[in-house]
Amino acid sequence: MANDVAALAEELKGMAAADHRAAVHANSDDPAEQLAWRRLTARHGDRLDEIMTDHGWPTAELVGEEAASAAWLIAQHADRQLDVQRRALRLLEQEVTQGASSARELAFLRDRTRVNEGREQIYGTQIAGVRDGAPLPWPCEDPQRMDELRAEVGIEPFDAYVARFAPPPEQ
Repeated sequence: MANDVAALAEELKGMAAADHRAAVHANSDDPAEQLAWRRLTARHGDRLDEIMTDHGWPTAELVGEEAASAAWLIAQHADRQLDVQRRALRLLEQEVTQGASSARELAFLRDRTRVNEGREQIYGTQIAGVRDGAPLPWPCEDPQRMDELRAEVGIEPFDAYVARFAPPPEQ
């Protein structure tokens, strides 16, 4: 069993590393690069679904902190597999309630899933694009309470968050 869990942790970390390498192609102008990204995230989403069937949500207690974060990243990027995102969201919610997983990661996955469902996000974590040099978030359910809700789950204020997405000022 311990060898199986160690192998699972390494597999999850490897999937996250492949995700990081390929993510630059997610919005590429080259359709072949976009397709490669979609194939990768679909394969990873399918595998995460199998892992959730066999183990439930892969918590840090089960697979270690790095592999647990990798599982979250895989769920986050399973954008064309809403069933996988919804299942991951349900399982992660249970783990957060029990104190076994990160409320911050749950907030990001909740927003991502809601946006993919065509609903307004809660925490303002999902950026739709850039307009006039400024990051533009997807619509948010209660923009006046967004920073308060973000603080509750350990996410920096919205303005600080979007500043990371803004292009550097011209010299």
